[in-house]
Amino acid sequence: MMKKKEICFAFVYDQGKWDQYWEGTNLITNENIGTFTRSTYAPMIAFGLTDKLNVLLAAPYMKTNSTGGQLAGAHGFQDINVSVKYEAIKKDFGKHRISALAVAQFGTPMTNYLSDYMPYSLGLGTQELTGRVIVQYEFNKMIYVRASAAYVWRGQTEIERPYYYANGSYYTTFMDVPSAANYQAIVGGWALRHNLRLEATYSVLNCVSGDDIRRWNMPQPTNKIEYTHAGFFAQYYFKSIKQIKGFSLVASYGQVLEGRNMGKATSVSGGATYQFTF
Repeated sequence: MMKKKEICFAFVYDQGKWDQYWEGTNLITNENIGTFTRSTYAPMIAFGLTDKLNVLLAAPYMKTNSTGGQLAGAHGFQDINVSVKYEAIKKDFGKHRISALAVAQFGTPMTNYLSDYMPYSLGLGTQELTGRVIVQYEFNKMIYVRASAAYVWRGQTEIERPYYYANGSYYTTFMDVPSAANYQAIVGGWALRHNLRLEATYSVLNCVSGDDIRRWNMPQPTNKIEYTHAGFFAQYYFKSIKQIKGFSLVASYGQVLEGRNMGKATSVSGGATYQFTF
């Protein structure tokens, strides 16, 4: 949480790559794609309206390409996301602390990108409304365990063809994008006099409806996407250096372990944050 009138600017670069993907639940290799790469440039802002109420804004820029086939990648701004985070509970019991937060997030496409061009599309091309609950237990301000659960409601996306098949024939230019449930567990801790934060993460996403990619066809926004993902995160704060106090560096590594209708991706990211009182 940002304290009242605190503001944090962040910029993170993430690159995800895969050369295999799940066609339904079957893991396959497709030489018409080869190795697929998605690069994300993500500027973000967080601001403390009060000590218990924060507002966050993110507007990622995407770039996609692959080494095989004849299809070109895409690039441009994806979706703008606005979030409100509220700290409902923060209680200390000696060396123990319990926190509970609620997050509401709204996302909508920034540009008129083609959503029905997967996996090269920048996004799903639809509005999203997410509700998330976060609970954290911390011991002695050193070690913590955090869990969250979210429901992501999604609307429709408009495509450039008058017919598509998704467990049935549809003569329309609109596709229903499946909503999803997301769960996450994190174990973290502090080191180097609270300058270094380390986390191990595990997350699961399951769409509540949708169809599978048909044999050797391209994916589409109606697909039922599922995955389990594990990763590591590190952040170093330059608290002791006066000239750059407020800056931090972040880095992460992640791997999709199991999936459905998506790539078996490995991702690495790095970036920086700057936090100060406004």
